Amino acid sequence: MLAKRIFDLAVTSALLPLAAPLLLLTALAAAVTSPGPLFTGTTRAGLHGRPFRMVTVRTDPRTPVGRLRRTRLDVLPRLIHVLRGEMSLVGPCALPPGHPSATRARLVVRPGITGLWQVGGRSELPWKEMDVLDTHYIEQHWLGLDLAILARTVPAALAAGGPRG
Repeated sequence: MLAKRIFDLAVTSALLPLAAPLLLLTALAAAVTSPGPLFTGTTRAGLHGRPFRMVTVRTDPRTPVGRLRRTRLDVLPRLIHVLRGEMSLVGPCALPPGHPSATRARLVVRPGITGLWQVGGRSELPWKEMDVLDTHYIEQHWLGLDLAILARTVPAALAAGGPRG
């Protein structure tokens, strides 16, 4: 787990300066297209079940900015959670405390910004399959798997944001 944490810190430290302009543009687009706070937060269970407030850029699905959800630009603020140790770049989906799938096994790893569930079909997958993918990741995770998932994340997000047909 120490190697994974060092990897998370190194990659996130490199990504944040690159992501900052995108985050700024995303927040600006949200501010211009609809009223309300720029960021929203939900309580999630982190490592060992410790609750934390997971932040996302507010994207109203009824506005052009709502399309950002498909490309996942709205989750860029979560990089801060990786630096703070509340999340990992790769891991199981972050669940609310008390969620039926928030098992003890799931809580031994940090939830991730991305994971097998995201690169394997995201919203098209039924919850049971997402849970199976998360369980597989928890049982089999290693740095090579994280690298493979990260390599597939950007193409998966770009494909999801493109035209459907």
